[in-house]
Amino acid sequence: MSNAPVTHIDPAAFAADPYPDLAAMRADAPVTFVPELNATLFTKRDDIFVQEKRVSIFSSCQPNGLMTRLMGANLMRKDGEEHMRERKILFPALSPRTTRDTWLPQIKLAANEVIKHLKPKGKCDLVRDFAMPVSAETLKLVTGLTNMAPAEMDRVSQGMIDGCANYAGDAKIEATCNDCTASIDRHIDEMAPLLTASPNSSALSVQLASDLDMAATRANIKLIISGGQNEPRDVIAGAAWALLTHPEQLRLGQQNKASWGDVFDEYLRWMSPIGMSPREVAQDDNVGDVAFEKGDRVFFMFSSAGHDEAYFDTPECFDITRNTGPSIPFGAGPHFCGGAAVARALITEVALPLLFQELPNLHLTGEVPIQGWAFRGPTQMPVAW
Repeated sequence: MSNAPVTHIDPAAFAADPYPDLAAMRADAPVTFVPELNATLFTKRDDIFVQEKRVSIFSSCQPNGLMTRLMGANLMRKDGEEHMRERKILFPALSPRTTRDTWLPQIKLAANEVIKHLKPKGKCDLVRDFAMPVSAETLKLVTGLTNMAPAEMDRVSQGMIDGCANYAGDAKIEATCNDCTASIDRHIDEMAPLLTASPNSSALSVQLASDLDMAATRANIKLIISGGQNEPRDVIAGAAWALLTHPEQLRLGQQNKASWGDVFDEYLRWMSPIGMSPREVAQDDNVGDVAFEKGDRVFFMFSSAGHDEAYFDTPECFDITRNTGPSIPFGAGPHFCGGAAVARALITEVALPLLFQELPNLHLTGEVPIQGWAFRGPTQMPVAW
């Protein structure tokens, strides 16, 4: 382990709200070892921005890491040429142009179907009944797994996310994750011959058309699902909750003083749906006074970077007029989120505008619990209109 100052946390309290602990770390020990996570955390924005790019030291290659063991060696667990090769293969499925010309029209059709059936009911759980199916229908298109039901897409994504954050080694969580990855493999097996015969722009199709081996193809589809379902789902519901609990911010949007893009960027900064990215130390090295040893586990805390007081005044406040430029919710290095263009289009051009246009007088009718530190979002959101 590193010789960084030690900070203890209460894991349950950290999952309920990590931001007070992260603020204390930034103030007292910006690079700190947390025994309960068995990792050294980087919590300051500038440290993360610089160190994340040093892949020869802080490597994404983690052959014994949770994600690799549970989901396979995907491109997020590779560095250098190998990473860039697979990223290039997937780019035609995730590019801004493909998003605009291919996915966005289909996403709008799917989202309109969801809202059409939802609107007459007058109430719902916004996470389960709107954010989840809209996110899932988008992901079905992008991955190529159009044979997967929205609820199953949500289940397997959550199962993998829980598995990849299972640093306590809960056997039940691991078993559920394994069941979820097996489900994805079955859906891939069913779609692969169809997409080989009739290729399209989906992630499965473009990989099948390349020279990428099937193990990597499967692992990359699982990666896209793990990050492409829960995070958009959580941002759709979470950003709606933020606006409903900050009516003055909602009015700014209604008065065209801020855009849906401003809402998206500020929510990602304020309540980061992806709170961290893990790395493994590839060779002994020093960062300031902290000495790292090969094999040490490191977490780059994107959620903490978004609250860094050096860049954001009153970072705990949700303010869609602030400059979010320094925020790095999608990462800052070569592993910048490949699905960022799809997520932004889905949320800012479809889901949020549709929600507030089609459901008049949308309002909360109960408590909205928000959970998680590695991945964070509302678990339920009762609303009526």
